[in-house]
Amino acid sequence: MVRHATFGTILTAALVSVVLLPSCKKDKPGGVPLNPIDISINVNNPGYADLAVPGGWIYLSGGSLGLIVYRAGIDNFIAMDRHCPYQTADLCRVYVDDSQITARDTACCHSAYLITDGSVVEGPSALSLQRYNTSFNGTILRIYN
Repeated sequence: MVRHATFGTILTAALVSVVLLPSCKKDKPGGVPLNPIDISINVNNPGYADLAVPGGWIYLSGGSLGLIVYRAGIDNFIAMDRHCPYQTADLCRVYVDDSQITARDTACCHSAYLITDGSVVEGPSALSLQRYNTSFNGTILRIYN
């Protein structure tokens, strides 16, 4: 005797699957661990001269493995963690290369990112560099989360 599934049986099975499926998700998010950050710098300070014009960048301490701060425009700054988001437990740090537009790690995570927005341009990483919020009042740049 062959039994055919009824619409009610199929609907019940579908609902059970939808309810149980989310419990299979990982509890641990991917990417760089969130580190509290609240840094303010005076961009007119000679120590930050490389941020004086759009296209300039500097390294700063902070975040997980340091920061890259990039001046995208007159009033627009991008701040990213240098911790490579691919296999984060390896603690790989990216460095701005000779192009002055790409940050990469060739010894550990083997990925490259644009310093203009942190997006992946090469390598196995699927995640962009961790970005932080910025605000600028014409003199003081604040980097925070």
